[in-house]
Amino acid sequence: MPDPKVELIEQCMSVGALRFDTLHLNQDGKSIKDATTLIIDMDDRISPYFFNAGLLCTGPILSIVANAYADAIATAIGSSTNTLPLFDVLFGPAYKGIPFAATTAVALQSRHGISVGFAYDRKEVKDHGEGGKVVGISVEQKRVVIIDDVMTSGKAIRGAIDTVRQNGGEVVGVVQLLDREEVGQDGVSSTVKEVEGLIGQGPVNSVLKMGDLMQWLEQKGMQDELKSMQSYWDRYGLK
Repeated sequence: MPDPKVELIEQCMSVGALRFDTLHLNQDGKSIKDATTLIIDMDDRISPYFFNAGLLCTGPILSIVANAYADAIATAIGSSTNTLPLFDVLFGPAYKGIPFAATTAVALQSRHGISVGFAYDRKEVKDHGEGGKVVGISVEQKRVVIIDDVMTSGKAIRGAIDTVRQNGGEVVGVVQLLDREEVGQDGVSSTVKEVEGLIGQGPVNSVLKMGDLMQWLEQKGMQDELKSMQSYWDRYGLK
């Protein structure tokens, strides 16, 4: 595994943003409580790990995350398969996406010479001052890439796509920090594929995948955690 991914995983663990615990997740990916005695039903899953991007809230960890996003974006743009087209605006859905979009725009410029604007939305439309729901650079007639932390049900990212389109922008891609690589509730489809269907040819890229976490656990000799992850993958992983 490349060192930048190792650093990102270990830094996320150091601040508690990434935990290898048994947690009960509802269909929106929210942790309910310790699930060691709970039973999985049709709507809920017991996950062996949990990711909370809200804890990525210090200068050092934000710098690492922003650099990881920027490197993933630059690599996707420059790949032979052109998995991400050139774009004008990074859009960070409120609230967690706001600092990620801002810091990644800085990292894209400083690390790769890629100049883009950034914008974000409000949870509620402002009816005074500058008004409106979108803050930052205008997305009208712009090609937009949305930054997300992790998609489970996809509700938040669908809302962001709608917001960009309602304000005249074109969503050409999505970059998430962690791809859980899971099938949806129907056991076949995935949220990533559903989102890609919404934005046409626009791809969904990721910095980390569940497979990266499993590889890291193996390298660290954390066999109990790896076994739990493998069991979860066997049941819910996108094959």
